[in-house]
Amino acid sequence: MATRTAGGNAAFHNFHNDYAHIADPNERRRLALAEIDKAPFGWYHVRAVVVAGIGFFTDAYDIFAIGLVTSMLGVVYWQTAATKRGSIPTSADTAIKVATSGGTVIGQLGFGYLADVVGRKRMYGLELIIIIFATVAQALASSSRSISIVGIIIFWRVLMGIGIGGDYPLSSIITSEFATTKWRGAMMGSVFAMQGIGQFAAAIVALIVVSGFKESLKTASSVATCSGVCQLAVDKMWRVIIGFGAVPGCIALYYRLTIPETPRYTFDVSRDAVKAGSDVKAYMAGKAEGVPDEVMRVQGMQEAPQLDTPKASWADFIHHYGQWKYGKVLLGTAGSWFFLDVAFYGLSLNNAVILKQIGYASGKNVYEVFYNTAVGNLIIVCAGAIPGYWVTVALVDTVGRKPIQLMGFSLLTIIFIVMGFAYNKIGGSGLLALYVLGQFFFNFGPNATTFIVPGECFPTRYRSTSHGISAASGKVGSILAQVLIGPLRTRGAPPGSTASPWLNHVIEIYALFMLCGLFTTLLIPETKRKTLEQLAGEVPGTPEYDPELAGHLHRKTSEQASGSSPANVGEKAV
Repeated sequence: MATRTAGGNAAFHNFHNDYAHIADPNERRRLALAEIDKAPFGWYHVRAVVVAGIGFFTDAYDIFAIGLVTSMLGVVYWQTAATKRGSIPTSADTAIKVATSGGTVIGQLGFGYLADVVGRKRMYGLELIIIIFATVAQALASSSRSISIVGIIIFWRVLMGIGIGGDYPLSSIITSEFATTKWRGAMMGSVFAMQGIGQFAAAIVALIVVSGFKESLKTASSVATCSGVCQLAVDKMWRVIIGFGAVPGCIALYYRLTIPETPRYTFDVSRDAVKAGSDVKAYMAGKAEGVPDEVMRVQGMQEAPQLDTPKASWADFIHHYGQWKYGKVLLGTAGSWFFLDVAFYGLSLNNAVILKQIGYASGKNVYEVFYNTAVGNLIIVCAGAIPGYWVTVALVDTVGRKPIQLMGFSLLTIIFIVMGFAYNKIGGSGLLALYVLGQFFFNFGPNATTFIVPGECFPTRYRSTSHGISAASGKVGSILAQVLIGPLRTRGAPPGSTASPWLNHVIEIYALFMLCGLFTTLLIPETKRKTLEQLAGEVPGTPEYDPELAGHLHRKTSEQASGSSPANVGEKAV
């Protein structure tokens, strides 16, 4: 039995004494984690979702606002171009959009790995600082004789992408490890659903800014003739739209920097059972972190070798994923995210192109062009994206992750086949309806579940790294879509034309990727209403149980060698 410590009252609970009577550190771990898993849904859960969700709001705002901003950059910096005056070249447009995805891959892999090595708490907030800094820098950027606006924007967007990439694994696993088992999917889905709110905010801010400069924009009949006050207005507009993305990040920064370390990480990686137990109580009481008795903490650290869970190492990582039953799960999460993002980002970052095809990106003057583009984006987000996210939140813990993902990939395959092969027959209204329907089933489907499942199905010691690998696979898919597949839409167009004669064939290619996503989904497990320890194979008597992964083979061997049983060990400790 651990020594009890003095002190504690109604206001300042003595967290240590809740577990002081438990001699076995494995039992202390089990009881502490059960307290999180079985906790009734409360305000501390809402707080965790909001703090993590604001980061995703910022991420989505920054990623999707650039689709509105690049057309404005064309007006400001390509007004004297030899061809297509007032329009950004396709190569520059693609480079700016791909820069974010490139940085995101680095951030997902780097922050994912570091969160498993140095801890979730130490990394959380750092990625938001990077996003805020890079966002403000973009808004203040300008070209000079030595560097073009494209070069300077790409530099800052790569840096911003690194911060955005770090947010994916960190927000997912922190929410997952603090969530109650019953509503874990809804909590993680709510965090991810803030992407829809971020996209909505980007379109709303653009609409407000365009309306604010209405009279100046009306002075030009087209982007090619937008000069003087019109050009000055557009230069101010894109800076305001980009800069606003830093505001919500600043609000959430304090709360991210002051979260406690997740108890699962403290138990399984730091091997600090006493601190983890006090952090559980602190989290549920709304405090920043637990403050255990340091003498007992040192004694607890000396007991750490008795913990069953294996220690993280490169050899263990390779051994773990070298087994097909675990390697296939990583392949399933990474492959599904890759196939999804090829189509999701290929379409979403080029909303303006889709809107132009269906008549929502034209007008009698520059004001109407930008106004209609913003309204068109609002229609797509409100009609498809936002409802899709929140339907997932409502159903993910009852229907399950795997059925929703399978359904989403199946319906998206059908939708894109119809859009592609009947492109010239269904007309603008039919195309818009199918596009909105596609956005709905992206988000009530694989876009949400590919984020949720990797945060649940891997062991704690590799959960962040594995989520980072899965998410990075998705961003590699988005880069592929923008660099190789997306440009095919202009194939066969006359030089200098903005037409997209091959857009229907590009959509057909996306249908093939959705079909491939169906097969990778079959590799992932159903995680609904299962504890993270059960999914990691640590709970005896469950289908997932693996004595080696739970550390029970090693423990049994040690007990046989010492001639003791768990009961005898407990008696000796008492």
